Amino acid sequence: MAQVEQRIFLLHGQAVMLSHDLALMYGVETRASIQAVKRNISRFPADFMFQLTREEHQNLKSQFVISSWGGARRAAPYAFTELGVAMLSSVLKSEMAIQVNIEIMRAFIRMKKALIADKELARRMKVVEKTVTIHGQRVKVLSDIVRGIIEPSAKPKRKIGFRK
Repeated sequence: MAQVEQRIFLLHGQAVMLSHDLALMYGVETRASIQAVKRNISRFPADFMFQLTREEHQNLKSQFVISSWGGARRAAPYAFTELGVAMLSSVLKSEMAIQVNIEIMRAFIRMKKALIADKELARRMKVVEKTVTIHGQRVKVLSDIVRGIIEPSAKPKRKIGFRK
């Protein structure tokens, strides 16, 4: 289950898991899990689940550079929020779904804790920058290094090699 975090994506500002990843983890076919959702659609409001647009699906596929990612399908996959994942395990009703769901919930919690810790560290670094006046330049350099670890810049890295 160490791979669970790798299957959680940030879409629409929410941490989500995709229908085909969940089906694989739960040991069911994707279409069977989607059928279970559709039979119980009242349990899946918009904050529990949404369907990706074709563009979002293509964008995710291109990020992984795998042309057949998710298998051949006519429709874009569904994205399940943490609440949707919990509800999905209840409509699938298998022992495996329960055990896998426990691991997925733990993964969501670990991710939340990591995000909170990063925000707290960034907040503390700002306090240190403001309060330390002696050796201010050294503290600024140190805080810039730490901030670079927390918030990596989007600048492209310089290529290594010969210039033309």
